[in-house]
Amino acid sequence: MSEAPVIHIPPDAEPSAFKRAVKATARFAALVVVSPVFVSFWLNAALRGRGLALESHSQLLSLWPGLMGQYLRRAFLQQVLAKCHPTATIEFGTFFSQPGAILEENVYVGPRCILGLVHLQRDVLLAANVHIPSGGMTHYFDDPTKPIREQGGERRMVTIGTGAWIGTGAIILADVGKGSIVAAGSVVTKPLPDNVIAGGVPAKVIRNRFESVETHETDTSDV
Repeated sequence: MSEAPVIHIPPDAEPSAFKRAVKATARFAALVVVSPVFVSFWLNAALRGRGLALESHSQLLSLWPGLMGQYLRRAFLQQVLAKCHPTATIEFGTFFSQPGAILEENVYVGPRCILGLVHLQRDVLLAANVHIPSGGMTHYFDDPTKPIREQGGERRMVTIGTGAWIGTGAIILADVGKGSIVAAGSVVTKPLPDNVIAGGVPAKVIRNRFESVETHETDTSDV
């Protein structure tokens, strides 16, 4: 039986001066196009608060498909989030709920992600349908005499470390270390260290990212 073909994806090349100029022009055009949304956002923020205004307006902009949508979302988020670097990419269907979110250089956020109070450090990759709410205690539930919606909660910044990769459908409730990989469908409930591969519900460290599979299996069998 023949092996399935493997398609290698080359790394991104450094853009030429012409491409940089085109991108700069596109960013300015996106800023102009999205300016009415800014006006609507600030009016809503004055009436309802910045969090609710951000959630509704980022949902609206999440519906723009393709490259134009990427530019419009970035132009908007650069003005309303704590930080959104000009090189960050936010794909279709993704929306934000907390204006304190931070997106650093070369961050990629895949389609249909839902992000709260999150700090995505440089070169972080989020696959599709990743959920990162504002920590794991956004709702208290200890008082049996009150409905959960009346018990309040707390928000905390969830940090995804530089160069980390979060797989499709993962739910991240705690910090993820630099260079770490979280497997698709995992639920991270406790902080993960740097440069590990983790997976499961709840997520546990499978091995060090730079440890060979053969070495890990040998060490495990000796325990």
